[in-house]
Order: sequence, then structure tokens, then C-alpha cells
Amino acid sequence: MNFPDNLKYTKDHEWIRVEGDAGVVGITDYAQSELGDIVFVELPGKGKKVRQGESFGTIEAVKAVSDLFAPVSGEVVDVNAELEKTAELINKEPFGSGWIMKIKIAKKEELGGLLSAQQYRQLVGK
Repeated sequence: MNFPDNLKYTKDHEWIRVEGDAGVVGITDYAQSELGDIVFVELPGKGKKVRQGESFGTIEAVKAVSDLFAPVSGEVVDVNAELEKTAELINKEPFGSGWIMKIKIAKKEELGGLLSAQQYRQLVGK
């Protein structure tokens, strides 16, 4: 199981990689392994305003459907359209080509409330 140190994590199993004033968001390796084969992702629309901790879409696997929660507040500036055709990219590369959205971060201070890789690893017991 992979827990990249350069990311911040939520207790709901999302990650964010900060790139300047924006962040790339996806779900963790742990989350995709628990969900199993991912078959569909409901992506937010570009320009959508999201608030930290609120649902911005859903992810559907063979086993279950789960909400996706925003790690920080901001505006969606890009989505991974490849997931509409190949949702299983999240299973193959959750921290790479399986990213879900990019947001312009509205409140950088919210990043301080997220988990480090070590804290997330402890949360999931790995």
C-alpha cells in the first residue's frame, strides 16, 4: 500500500497534492483497494464551488457507491475526463493518472487540518 509523503489526506480517504494555489485531488490507495473494481465516477462540473468536507461527487465500485469529499474549499478548475471512459484508472494509479479533480484553493489554512502520510497510515492501521 502506498502513502506518498508529499500529499495531505482526509479521514474520508481523499488526498490532495498542492501545486501553487491549486490542488490535485483523488482517493487513496487504501480507499481504492477497499472499494474494489471501480466502474464509474461522478465528476463535478468545472467552475463548481466546493467546501471542505462536503460531497463533490460519487464513486461507484462493483461492491458499493461512496461519496467523494472535498479536502479543502475552492473552485473546480479541471476534472479528469479520462475517468468517464476508464474509471479503473483509479484502481491502477490512484496517485497518478487516476486523479479526479483540480481545485483552486480558497483557504490555504484548511490544509493545516489535513493528515500527513504518517497520520493517515495510522488511521487506516497500515
